Amino acid sequence: MTAPSSSSPLSLGIDIGGTFTDLVILDPADGRASIWKESTTPDDPSRGAITGLQRLLARDRIAAGAIGRVVHATTLFTNALIERKGAPTGLLTTAGFADVLEIGRERKYELYDLFLEMPRPLVPRPWRREAKERLAPDGSIERPLDVEATLAEVADLVAQGVTSLAICFLHSYANPVHERMAAEAIAARFPRLSLSLSCDIAPEIREYPRTATTAANAYVRPIAETYLDTLEAALKQTGIPGGLFLMLSNGGLTHVAEAKRAPVQLLESGPAAGALAGAWFGRHAGLERVLAFDMGGTTAKLALVDDGEPLVAWGFEAARTKRFLRGSGLPIQIATVELIEIGAGGGSIARRSELGTLNVGPESAGAQPGPVCYGRGGTEPTVTDSDLALGYLNPDFFLGGTMRIDPGPAVAALRGLSSQLGLEAGRAAPGIHDLVNENMAGAARVAIAERGRIPSDYALLATGGAAPVHAWNVATKLGVSRVVCPPGAGAGSTIGMLMAPARIDRVTSRNEALAAVDWAEITAAFEALEREALEVVGGTGADLARCTVRRLADMRYVGQGSEITVALPERLDAGGVLAAFERAYRQLFGRTPPGANVQFVALRLSASAPMPGAGATLRIGGGEAGGEALKGHRRVHFPDAGEIETPVYNRYGLAPGVVLEGPAVFEENESTFVVGPRARIGVLPDGSILAERVA
Repeated sequence: MTAPSSSSPLSLGIDIGGTFTDLVILDPADGRASIWKESTTPDDPSRGAITGLQRLLARDRIAAGAIGRVVHATTLFTNALIERKGAPTGLLTTAGFADVLEIGRERKYELYDLFLEMPRPLVPRPWRREAKERLAPDGSIERPLDVEATLAEVADLVAQGVTSLAICFLHSYANPVHERMAAEAIAARFPRLSLSLSCDIAPEIREYPRTATTAANAYVRPIAETYLDTLEAALKQTGIPGGLFLMLSNGGLTHVAEAKRAPVQLLESGPAAGALAGAWFGRHAGLERVLAFDMGGTTAKLALVDDGEPLVAWGFEAARTKRFLRGSGLPIQIATVELIEIGAGGGSIARRSELGTLNVGPESAGAQPGPVCYGRGGTEPTVTDSDLALGYLNPDFFLGGTMRIDPGPAVAALRGLSSQLGLEAGRAAPGIHDLVNENMAGAARVAIAERGRIPSDYALLATGGAAPVHAWNVATKLGVSRVVCPPGAGAGSTIGMLMAPARIDRVTSRNEALAAVDWAEITAAFEALEREALEVVGGTGADLARCTVRRLADMRYVGQGSEITVALPERLDAGGVLAAFERAYRQLFGRTPPGANVQFVALRLSASAPMPGAGATLRIGGGEAGGEALKGHRRVHFPDAGEIETPVYNRYGLAPGVVLEGPAVFEENESTFVVGPRARIGVLPDGSILAERVA
C-alpha cells in the first residue's frame, strides 16, 4: 500500500504472538491494507511492535499522524499465567475459605494417574488471608466485617512484598457490601496496592471459579497497567495521535481503562481475533458454516462459526498443566469466543519421546532462537523445518523475501532426528507433518462432535502463518471437502481485530425458580446491566445508534448441578422464557425431563456496536491482479502421492474468477497455501482462494 489517497483516518492493528508480531494498516475508505511481520521480542514485546511499525511506515511511506486508532491483542498476560511471572499477589477471603484455590473442585482430570499434577494456585498459602465476616446466600449479613482486623492482615501482606490483592468474600455476588467496604479501607491505608474485587470481576456463583478468576486478574493487573502505559507512550512518541483499543476474549474491543481494570478479559484476545477473521472472511465468501483454523508459531486453535458468528462460551481454562485435558487448568469466568486448542505451531519442537516414538510439542522454539532454518541458534527441528524440507516453503520468499531461511541446517537436524528414531534419513520430515496434522484433526473431530456438529457440514478457513500450509491435509483427515485461504491469511488475527466491534458482556447472579420470578425485577436487573455495558461501549467511540443488545440467562432444571446459557426472547414472561430454555435444552440433549421445574442461575447481557475505522472491504497489496501468476515449479511432498512437480503461483497475480487444478502452491508475503492433488481451485470475488476436493 502506498500513501493513502483518502483523507479517512487509518486503522492500525498489532497482534503480538509467541513467534511473530503482526501489524496491519487499513484504509477504511477503500479497504487497502498493508501488512508487516516482525519477530517478537520476548524480553519487551512492545519493542518488537514499535520496530515493526516504524519499518512498515517507512516501507509504505505512511505518515504516523494519519493513523486514527490502534487496535491491539497480546499473549503477554496469558504467558504470565503459564510461566507464573505475574505480580506478587495476595488473597483476602472469608474466614474458613483460604484453601478454596487449593481444594478446587476435588476432581481428578485423570482418574488413574498416581502422579497427577493439579494446577498450581497463583497465590501461595502464606499470602491467603482470612477476613472476619460472613454473608448468607441471599446476601444478608450474618457477621459484620471487622475492618481493623482486615487491615492488619493486609498490612502483613504488604510488608512481605505483595503488590496486588484479590478480594473474594463468600456470597459477594449476592451483596458486594463487604468487598467494597474492605476495598475502600484498604485503598485509603495502602493507596499503591492494586485491588481486584470478585463482585467486579466475576459476580457469579461457585467459589472456586470465582476466586480463581479474581486471583488471575489480580496476578496480571500490575503487569497490564505497566505494559499498556508503556505501549501508549511509545505509540505517542512514534507520532500516532489515535487512541489505543484492546481486543477482548469475547471478540470485541474496549478502551484502555477497561483493559487495565479487568485484564483477565484479554487472556484469549489474539485467538479470538482469529475466530473473528474466520467469521468475517467466511461471510464475504458466502459461507455460513466455517471451521476457523488458526495456526501460528506456537499453537493451533479452532473456532466454530455458525450463521456467520463464532460461538461464545462463558468460561474457559487457562494455563493447563496438560494442554488438551479439561480440568487441568485454572477456570476463568469470562465471556470468550469458544476456542479449541487443537495442536502445535510452526515453532513446535520435534523430539524422540521416552518410548522411542516421534513427539511434536508442546515446547516451542519461539522467536528466539526459532526454528533451525532461521539461523538464530536453534538446533532442534521444528514443524517449520519439516515444512521447508517437504517443499511447502520457498527459502527465498519467506515473509515475502524479507527473511531468508536456510534448508541445509534444517535438513541436517531432521536427519539427526531420523537417526535417533532409527529411521531412514528422509522419514522425519513427513512424519512430523503427518503427526501434527493427525493430532489437530483428532482433537478437532472430538471437539466438533461434543458440540453436536458434523465436520463435513463446514468449510475449513485457514489463518495464521502456518495454517495455510497444513489446512488441506487437516481437512482431508477431517472429511472436510472445502478449504478457504483468505487474502492476508498470515496476519488473519490482526485483520480480524480491525473489523471487530466494541463489545462488553456483563453478568449478575440470580438464583430463583422461574415460577417465582418477579418479571419487573428481572427487567430492572437487565436495564442496570445495559446501562453499565453501554457506558463502557460508549467510551470506545463506537456507534451507539447501531448498538445491538442481547439478553441471555444461565438456566437449569431445579436440582441439576450445571446450567446452559439461553438467548431470551424480547418479551420477558414465563411462557416465552420457558419455551426458549426447552428449545435450547432439546438441541443439546435431545429431550426434556417431564414435570421438572426450571430456575434462573444468572442473567447475562451482551452489548456490541460497530467501531469507526472498521472496513467493509479488504484489498491486500503486494502485486497487481492480472499480472504474471505462475512463478515456476518445485517438487512438493504430498502424503498420499509422494513428491510431485507442482506449479507455484504468485497469489497477487490471480484475478477473481480464475480456475485451477491441484496440486498447487500459492505464495504471498505472509503465508503459503498448499493444495494437494484432485482439487478444483477458484479465486473468489473477495480474493479468497477456495479449494474443493474432487472425487
